[in-house]
Amino acid sequence: MNHEKMWRVVKIIWTVVVYLFAAIGFGLVVTYFAVRFGFTNTTGIIDLQRETFLGNATSTTAVTQAPEYPNGTPWQNTEEWQVLSAAATTDAPAINRAAAIADIKPRLLVEDLIVEQLRLFFTERAFYKKFFAPLKILGSQTQFSWGVMGMKEATAVQVENNLKDSASPYYLGSQYEHLLDFAPVNPANASSTISEQRFTRMTNSHDHYYNYLYASLYLKELETQWQNAGFPIDNRPDILATLYNIGFEHSTPNANPQVGGAQITVNGVDYSFGGLAFQFYDSGLLLDVFPK
Repeated sequence: MNHEKMWRVVKIIWTVVVYLFAAIGFGLVVTYFAVRFGFTNTTGIIDLQRETFLGNATSTTAVTQAPEYPNGTPWQNTEEWQVLSAAATTDAPAINRAAAIADIKPRLLVEDLIVEQLRLFFTERAFYKKFFAPLKILGSQTQFSWGVMGMKEATAVQVENNLKDSASPYYLGSQYEHLLDFAPVNPANASSTISEQRFTRMTNSHDHYYNYLYASLYLKELETQWQNAGFPIDNRPDILATLYNIGFEHSTPNANPQVGGAQITVNGVDYSFGGLAFQFYDSGLLLDVFPK
């Protein structure tokens, strides 16, 4: 091949590479702004389950707590659980670190992680078979919700804001105020840059620490709200899991909270988010790693 032909081949390969990376970059930018402005939001069963928790749902929308099984629950005997338990154990240092900073029991954080991941494992079967199972890793979301804990951006923003608002019923104290501070940004473009930093934090598939820290502080803020209202729930992992799922806007302290949340189907069995979370919390699973 003479130099002219070789040069043409190199130019073609280079052009293909440039266009390929441009297409990937464009796709990432579109995904980011779609999530940022809520274009990917959909109305789903979670809305019905919020009504169930609040006691306003009809009998056709109600979802019961997870059923009882005297010999263990079906999800404990699946390959998916074996993959998930191994992945959660691998992440134990980051989980324990985040929980310690927020001053909550790590198992309260893990019960929500278990439900989010089981839901993902059974709904995203192609990804589960190709990545999660062979590599024994957790699934990190980047669209409707973010990261391994499935937190929405609006929830993450409120967690941040609650840390600094001393008048908020969720306020944890001055020692927590700067835990989620961002790196300095250009004042002319501060909002966009902070949003990008948040997105990077929450969707980092190689380091889940911020996922766990946001979730831990979220749980601590919910605990604090109910404690301030005179209805402590620090000994109610089932209610905390339900609140984690249904959100700040539906957290209304009262004397008789009910377990509920989104319907989660695992291996053909339907559970409520809070009920399934409590099944893990109350079980003997991973007690040596995440004690009660």
